[in-house]
Amino acid sequence: MPMYDYQCEACGHPLEAIQKIGAPPLTDCPACQAPALKKMLSMPGFRLSGSGWYETDFKTGTKKNLAGADKPD
Repeated sequence: MPMYDYQCEACGHPLEAIQKIGAPPLTDCPACQAPALKKMLSMPGFRLSGSGWYETDFKTGTKKNLAGADKPD
């Protein structure tokens, strides 16, 4: 899920929020309760969730290339 940066225009409180892409933007500041949160332009960030990644979840059989599995002698 993506992480978004917000800042309150009323009190200047910064906030990071993890939200779904289709979720509406936050509006109420948790510090002053004013409806003045604005989404900031920032470097994209996201959090991976789940039990694994491409190497462990989608590859099959001998195609797997796990770290340390194929060490040369």
